[in-house]
Amino acid sequence: MSMPIEMITEEDETKRPQVAALQNSDFYWRERDSVRALICAPLEHDGFTNAFSTRLGGVSAMPHDDLNLAGFNEDDAENIYENRRRFLKLFEGVWTPAGCWQVHGAVVRIVHNQQEAQPKPGVLGDDEYCDALVSDTPNILLTVKTADCVPVLIGDAKTRAFAAVHAGWRGTSSSVVMNAIAQLQKEYGTDRGDLRVAIGPAANACCYEVGRDVLEKFKELFPQSDHLFTPTRPGHARIDLQTALC
Repeated sequence: MSMPIEMITEEDETKRPQVAALQNSDFYWRERDSVRALICAPLEHDGFTNAFSTRLGGVSAMPHDDLNLAGFNEDDAENIYENRRRFLKLFEGVWTPAGCWQVHGAVVRIVHNQQEAQPKPGVLGDDEYCDALVSDTPNILLTVKTADCVPVLIGDAKTRAFAAVHAGWRGTSSSVVMNAIAQLQKEYGTDRGDLRVAIGPAANACCYEVGRDVLEKFKELFPQSDHLFTPTRPGHARIDLQTALC
């Protein structure tokens, strides 16, 4: 399992220790035409094209030159399509993105072929409601959208099957990652021991405060989950979602 450190976009004096830590991790930066993304090297070594995007190098006004890859209700379609074109230039070959309309659940979409990955005529964005995707079709790039939630990429070097998962606290408490792995096993005969997993940039335990409803949900489902929480004020605590997913 691979995890990056905090996202870094400027190499100033205060961030040099973090830069050094990243250089010693399983992740590295790739940049092309001002578009910058974080790559999980072990997944790439296993033959799985992957990237965690940043906001750099796009054409969206958020506030400027942002690489907005989704959100057709908040941005012009031509901006999003141009940003996607720029992002895909980070990779060799021709790639078809396949995504979903995320609902903070645990449903898994199976993308069987290139045709299923293609956008539907007349539809802007995604109309498949789920929070995880699996496939074994070459040149399909499974995509999920995250901010403070956790992006998880999974690859099976033996069967060549792979998955992308959006895991917030709701999805984590609903075992969305385990559902994706179960679907890999069912559809492609994956052995869990053959999986490579990358946990991408997300809100860390220092910054992700939740309320009583989340605390009670986790303690109900996971009796041994006290170590995931750092109390902050009455009825609130910071949650370590990355550790919860490990």
